[in-house]
Amino acid sequence: MRTPVDIVAVVGPDTPQRSAYAGSRARRDGRPVVISADALRHTLDPIEAAITMLEHTPADRVVIELPGHLFAPHVIGTFADHGDAFPLTEIVCIVDAALALPTLSGIEPPTGFAAPWAVARPPQSPAVAVSQIEFASTLLLVNWEAVPTTELSMLMALVNHLAPTARLCMRAHEPAGVCDHGHVTPYPAAQERPGWVALLNEEFAPHMTDPRVRAFRYEQFRPFHPGRLKRLLEREIGTGAFGTVIRSAGFCRLATRSHLTAQWNHTGPSISFTPLANDGDLDEHDLLSVGQDLAFIGLDLREGKLRAALDSATLTDHEFADGPVTWRDYPDPLPSWEPAPRAND
Repeated sequence: MRTPVDIVAVVGPDTPQRSAYAGSRARRDGRPVVISADALRHTLDPIEAAITMLEHTPADRVVIELPGHLFAPHVIGTFADHGDAFPLTEIVCIVDAALALPTLSGIEPPTGFAAPWAVARPPQSPAVAVSQIEFASTLLLVNWEAVPTTELSMLMALVNHLAPTARLCMRAHEPAGVCDHGHVTPYPAAQERPGWVALLNEEFAPHMTDPRVRAFRYEQFRPFHPGRLKRLLEREIGTGAFGTVIRSAGFCRLATRSHLTAQWNHTGPSISFTPLANDGDLDEHDLLSVGQDLAFIGLDLREGKLRAALDSATLTDHEFADGPVTWRDYPDPLPSWEPAPRAND
């Protein structure tokens, strides 16, 4: 049986700083092998391709620079599927301060406008960028020297809210410099690093704050009326009526599908609802949520007004009294779902 290969994964947008950091980290740690993003970019599954390469190397410590389009849960899950052979011990996420805010929000600046500190880079989708930040063990901020102090303070607090357990590092004269890291252990398949998970678990304790950065938990036992929820998402939350929602996630219920708990997953301009469990398959103590249990993280959030708007999208007293049989006949403009997985699948 071969010796396990200790993995440090370097993620983030496709920038020179990501490649430079991977190389400098390998030299500092004495890791003889660096697998570059260029070697993986055109493979069907870059993680599996990297593992295939690792199976043919005698090294026991490797740095892998991953292409910028990979979702962090896929990275973690694929390495975990290979058991103890390839333990993923760190995820270092490069955060480009010059582009992070428009990337995370999905809001393009007006035509012809560019902040004087902005740097042209290939774009990442908001969903990918958020996932890589949320699951990182270390966040390395680069291209921050020309960013105004107020913007930089806001950005640092924002990424700390998204990933409150991650170490945040920055180097003024060495953007590819190496952050000190303490004892690390392999990433398990199940992760509780994201800030939204900490909010729902009542364990949210970011150590960086900024007046513009807000986070809160929304709970409501009544299901959403799908028509009113769609209008709220498109006409108000999506247009910034209550501030800029960078991330919202958690568990929700729709009146027309009230027997199903769904995952609410919102980054930038995109939101999805994925059925997770059918009440009929669960014991009472296994229920994920009775109604809504959501976390919101964003900029300049008008929490009171957003809470009131979310409440208005749930069933009224009269509607609630009508019961689930009547609810099923409400117009439902949201996309249909595949059946939720059975509890014993």
